[in-house]
Amino acid sequence: MSVITYRQALRETIRAEMHRDENVFLMGEEIGVFEGSYKITEGMLTEFGERRVRDTPISEEGFVGSAIGSAMLGLRPIVELMTINFSLIAADQIINHAPKVYGMFGGQTSVPMVIRTPGGGGQQLGATHSQNIELFYSFIPGMKVLAPSTPAEAAAMMRAAVRDDDPVLFLENLGLYNSKGEVPDNYADDSGPVAEIGRAGVLREGSDITLIGYSRMAALATQVAEELAEQDISVEVIDLRSLRPLDRETIVNSVAKTGSAVIAEDDWLTYGIGAEIAASIQEGAFDFLDAPVRRVAMAEVPLPYAKPLETAALPSVESVTTAIKETLNAVGRRVG
Repeated sequence: MSVITYRQALRETIRAEMHRDENVFLMGEEIGVFEGSYKITEGMLTEFGERRVRDTPISEEGFVGSAIGSAMLGLRPIVELMTINFSLIAADQIINHAPKVYGMFGGQTSVPMVIRTPGGGGQQLGATHSQNIELFYSFIPGMKVLAPSTPAEAAAMMRAAVRDDDPVLFLENLGLYNSKGEVPDNYADDSGPVAEIGRAGVLREGSDITLIGYSRMAALATQVAEELAEQDISVEVIDLRSLRPLDRETIVNSVAKTGSAVIAEDDWLTYGIGAEIAASIQEGAFDFLDAPVRRVAMAEVPLPYAKPLETAALPSVESVTTAIKETLNAVGRRVG
């Protein structure tokens, strides 16, 4: 095993997939000469040349549309959007074209493309650059939406996304790029692990309560579980990994075992991803619940720029821990 950053896992896996398949190429703003805003494409232009690393104009709708057309003709573009907030400019292409081509053309052509994009708060980028709006795309049939939380997941899920024949939105939380974790020594080889899209992971087994998260919140959930273990509270941590398709089976089975659940999410509470998870638990594990499902999410405000206000608006170890303890108290287990 090796220990690398989330950023390195993405970079090396994309490089390996470009070597494996000459139909894979990159598109995006400043990904070539500048090597990407977050340096995921560092060195790619020098290694693969302008034909396969395409710097684009500042026109998200235009270059996402071009990527869809190239995918329909047999190529496999990996598109970098500088931030998920800019995906709104390309929303017509992402929502109204990429996921619908296969069905509308009767299966005669598909759209094997990956749209990579970072999001999330905590970086003092202001309200219009700090959003988690993946729920817009998770709502759309025909799209696959992935949200890895560790370097190992980032590598395995990127490999799966590039090789998939459907359009994939690949979410990268800004707060995870410098995080480190173990990966298999072959993580960037053709023989490296390929994730199963649509399968959640049990990051930590437990018996008292289920804690569900994705992306940065899955990483935070693991930290919460480790701290509560020192207080004799056993937390089972579920990492969704895939927002669409959603692995309801793993969620329901965990809640049926523990009898209670807390959901942590980096988006807003109302109409958020957590609402869908809570509904899935109610439908699949209602008879096993000993307390209402709790959700911990962002404050329902445009995210402030000022650091103290931004921090207060985001979910934290403390807010998730409080929700867990209040839920356990509600089921009769008195914890501090």
